[in-house]
Amino acid sequence: MPERRRGAALEKALLDAAWDELTANGYAGFTMDAVVQRAGTSPPVLYRRWSDRDELVRAVIAHVLEQSRIDTPDTGSLREDVLTLMREINATRVQLITLMNVQLAGYYQETGTSPSDLFATAREKTADVLFDRAAARGEIEPEHLSDRIKSLPFDLLRHEILVTFAPVPDHVLEEIVDTVFLPLVR
Repeated sequence: MPERRRGAALEKALLDAAWDELTANGYAGFTMDAVVQRAGTSPPVLYRRWSDRDELVRAVIAHVLEQSRIDTPDTGSLREDVLTLMREINATRVQLITLMNVQLAGYYQETGTSPSDLFATAREKTADVLFDRAAARGEIEPEHLSDRIKSLPFDLLRHEILVTFAPVPDHVLEEIVDTVFLPLVR
């Protein structure tokens, strides 16, 4: 008889099963019952934690983003920090970004949310550190940093990935940073 999972181990198993179900069948085929079956548990175990599939989807995305967290670079310059972060996203997250946008289209439509709503918290934590350091070094003026400007290089990176379904060439990353982003913050 398998050992009974509890606490954090059970929650991780449920979220991993939900992610596997979401990636296999997309949001349209994503059901609480399918997650229960995939996790090898019972409905009450799942419903005690998440009352509906939309709540579970949000938890799954937060879980996946937390598991795939990227360290915040500290190169000593805003340009290099942003490029380093974009290069890491570009090298490791193309499949995740594509999957989250394509497989969750129905979720976005039903809930009135967008990919940026799901990515915002993770991106803000990392990007805010970069911008705070740059402001402390005197590279940028904090008053030039609206939320839209802070997210701009990462939104453009995501756009490039979704247009090509492939990693973005390095010269394009540099163009985004040098000709679009940096002139706005200096």
